Amino acid sequence: MPTEQHGITSYAVYLPRFRLSRGEIASAIGARADGTRVVAGHDQDATSLAAEAAARLDITTAAPRSLWYSTTSPAYLEKTNATAIHAAVGLDEEIPVYDLGANARSAPAALLSASMSRGVAVMADLRQGDAGGSDERDGGDAAAAFAFGPQPVAELLATASTTGEFLDRWRLPTEVGAHVWEERFGQGEYESAGLRAVTLALSRAGLTQQDVTLVGVAGPNARATRSLTAACTKGGARAVGADLLSLVGNCGSTQFGLVLAELLDHARPGDVLLCVSLADGADAFVLRATERIGAKRADIRGQLEPSIPVDYPKYLVWRGRVAREAPRRPDPQRPSAPFARRNEPFKFGFRGGRCLNCGRVQFPRPRVCYHCHAIDQFEVVRGAGQRATIVTFTVDRLAFSPSPPLRSAVIELEQGGRIQCELTDIAEEPHVGDTVEMTFRRAVSVETIHNYLWKARPVY
Repeated sequence: MPTEQHGITSYAVYLPRFRLSRGEIASAIGARADGTRVVAGHDQDATSLAAEAAARLDITTAAPRSLWYSTTSPAYLEKTNATAIHAAVGLDEEIPVYDLGANARSAPAALLSASMSRGVAVMADLRQGDAGGSDERDGGDAAAAFAFGPQPVAELLATASTTGEFLDRWRLPTEVGAHVWEERFGQGEYESAGLRAVTLALSRAGLTQQDVTLVGVAGPNARATRSLTAACTKGGARAVGADLLSLVGNCGSTQFGLVLAELLDHARPGDVLLCVSLADGADAFVLRATERIGAKRADIRGQLEPSIPVDYPKYLVWRGRVAREAPRRPDPQRPSAPFARRNEPFKFGFRGGRCLNCGRVQFPRPRVCYHCHAIDQFEVVRGAGQRATIVTFTVDRLAFSPSPPLRSAVIELEQGGRIQCELTDIAEEPHVGDTVEMTFRRAVSVETIHNYLWKARPVY
């Protein structure tokens, strides 16, 4: 693997539409809180969030050579989750993908790995916690993705890391909420580790604090992030991204990606950016924005609205923390591994075919054209990224769904072809003629097997 570090060529952020009142969460234990947190839908997990962010990257000019996935809430253990992201985005089979450890420091590790292999770094998390507690109240669900290669929007000038073994935040594999040591202890450890990493990174870049334009710090210890941000802005740099904690929530490993994306969103050509991750030590990244910056922004704040409110009991049902009465229908069947493998191009990649004889588009791609009966004469058509129109739909109040009622529709894609699929992220009842877009989701999980597929959601 080459050791040359590449710059960021494209970046993206995905925020789910649902919002949960922090006050409603806090009231469960008789406390108070202000604002809302971002919440993933009932059919989303960290893998599907990551696929959403990765799909928004512009990788048309330079195909990535690897994919690195960071999360503290993996959908599977002892199975690589990044393979589903790889399939959903439609990457070549030869591209290797890797999950990194379930900890916040895996986010800068993903970024470093992608930068040295001209790859893609993806971060996604669903943050939970004990009922009514600070993790549940102050957490957030989000994903971020970064592509590296030639002709970057931001050059990576230097990186530096410091590592220390100290107990600040931890969680056992069987637990929902994390444990936290006294915050002032972590503040001191993180501030000293962060300052050492920043000093070393700037030295490697041949710069001083006076050369830095924008600063962003991410980490689980709020006191540490504030104090290090203050120390790094003494040279005149402007702090960016501190209010994401109140607007979105702390998104675990993704928080570093959100702060970095916010820096890039605010950057102008020539700006020097300093982004620091605090997690079991510190990782500092020094970048310089190029003339290409600003061509496509992540627009985190633009994704905050419009939103869909969700109440606390429904959220607990969505996360499997509270069981709701099952519908009086047969249980869903367990997804079949052989069937999923045979149909991976359609089920995960949402690929169909256009008949080379008559031009009709069909999903999934058949061997025989239903219109002209030509055999094996198709070119690949990707449905992902396309918009579609609702041709007809039905509302089923009896079918099994974690968030009833189930809405199913026949949609016609803009490049041709019709499919039947489920509608999701519904704030108002749909209508024939509404425009929708495709989204990668997790349907019901049966006998520990997650059923990933494509649904359609309204275009806001």
